[in-house]
Amino acid sequence: MTASAVPEFKVVIPARYGSTRLPCKPLLSIGGKPMIAHVCERALASRATEVVVATDDERIRRAVDGLGVHAVMTRPDHNSGTERIAEVADLCGWKPTDLIVNVQGDEPLIPPSAIQGVAAALAGQSRAGMATLATPIDDYQDVSNPNVVKVVLDRLGYALYFSRAPIPWDRERFDKGIPELTGDGAWLRHIGLYAYTVAFLRRYIDWPASPVEAVESLEQLRILWNGASIFVACVTDALPAGIDTEEDLQRVQRLLGGDPFVE
Repeated sequence: MTASAVPEFKVVIPARYGSTRLPCKPLLSIGGKPMIAHVCERALASRATEVVVATDDERIRRAVDGLGVHAVMTRPDHNSGTERIAEVADLCGWKPTDLIVNVQGDEPLIPPSAIQGVAAALAGQSRAGMATLATPIDDYQDVSNPNVVKVVLDRLGYALYFSRAPIPWDRERFDKGIPELTGDGAWLRHIGLYAYTVAFLRRYIDWPASPVEAVESLEQLRILWNGASIFVACVTDALPAGIDTEEDLQRVQRLLGGDPFVE
């Protein structure tokens, strides 16, 4: 992707201190610095016009001080990162047409090119108000892992559904306990990057939360439940997964090193 093909965009990194699966996650140390610092560095390398960390905790604000990003303190009662970003857009007075990329605070290895890619995917859209990424799955263990979010698309590349369950379900193999994939590209792992305009964010927060959003703990399902479209750009390069569990943290620490915690 050439620099001229990438639209102007801002990055917001929602980062809350509390996490049920991995407490204090943004401040966990990787390579001698907190996880959130790695995410900020990746966002800055994407050539975003502005990088904002949206948090509800003073410890996280202090952790990003001096990194070249802007920290915004937000309310603690948001149900999702997208709701937190909508508050940031209002606090910062951004225009309805401004393009925002949501880079989750547990993606310390996210390639800057992927951040650019999701921005470009949305810029080319007339139907969808939101874009995201997916990559092929070739390992049954990923399909069966609830921490790996799967997405099924229609023929035009729009999301039909996201789930932690193994979708699509291969009746011929999975029903018989055969842990293998057919290799036809039917299984896609969702990459937790989102791009949307400020105007779309304002629509999102006015929509009621959906039952499936709560059951799956996947905020993007609110969009599908309310009848809007999500465009999914597929990337063939294997992208590193984010950090959801202690095992994920140990995997990344083996790559970059790190102590258990940074206060």
